[in-house]
Amino acid sequence: MNQTRRIEKAAPDSVEWKARVDLAAAHRLAVRQDMSEGIFNHLTLAVPGRSDRFLLIPFGLHWSEVTASSFLEVSYEGEILSGEGDIERSSVCIHAPIHRLNPKAAAVFHTHMPYASALTRLKDPRMLPIGQTEISLIDKIAYDEHYPGFAHNPEEGERLARLLGDKSIVFMANHGALVTGETVAEAYNRLYYLERACQVQLYAMWTQRELRMVDPAVVEFTTSQFRHDSYLFNNPKPERKAYELHFDALKRMLEHTDGPGYRS
Repeated sequence: MNQTRRIEKAAPDSVEWKARVDLAAAHRLAVRQDMSEGIFNHLTLAVPGRSDRFLLIPFGLHWSEVTASSFLEVSYEGEILSGEGDIERSSVCIHAPIHRLNPKAAAVFHTHMPYASALTRLKDPRMLPIGQTEISLIDKIAYDEHYPGFAHNPEEGERLARLLGDKSIVFMANHGALVTGETVAEAYNRLYYLERACQVQLYAMWTQRELRMVDPAVVEFTTSQFRHDSYLFNNPKPERKAYELHFDALKRMLEHTDGPGYRS
């Protein structure tokens, strides 16, 4: 799809512009942290305050080049509403239905990051309860057991949205991972720790020694802790989520390495 529309730049202090800056940072960070696939895969975000469109980079732009002004505004039907460039087919066929059908999936990040993708190639791809990070994720994962080929129509995104349900991660069989969040910060934090957990599990499996499983009662207790306990020692109601602090720290790192250009 090659379309051109008038570019309407959001005000620098608007909620939309701040979301664009975060989404640009996520693309740049994914390159630095080995979670990108060149010009393929997609990190998309529903336009704040709108219920009919999402932000997407033009096809052919490398993730290391993304800036806040790079994004197309694309309708859930695949029409470019603002910006210039091409739309890669699967971005609409996978992402648009999930944005449309799942109100908590403001951010939809689909990658072929190596460790999570390696697990999706296994007959049993399940994340195992062998450590704390894994336990923080286990109850958030849905497993897709059917690889249907390349996503050529929106029915595939609708199928994945149903499979996702109230989860926030899908292991796509023989394919990759899909992560959702209510914000860019939440989705990126989830993507980052998912890949780290998959990496550790594969390393443990590669030793070919018996894995030490956490007792199911402890898994249940720890899962509850992740849901309800404060991460601060002396403040049961922190002002900001841990994932927000993490993403802010990653953006500071990005400014040191890449400079502030992603904000433009």
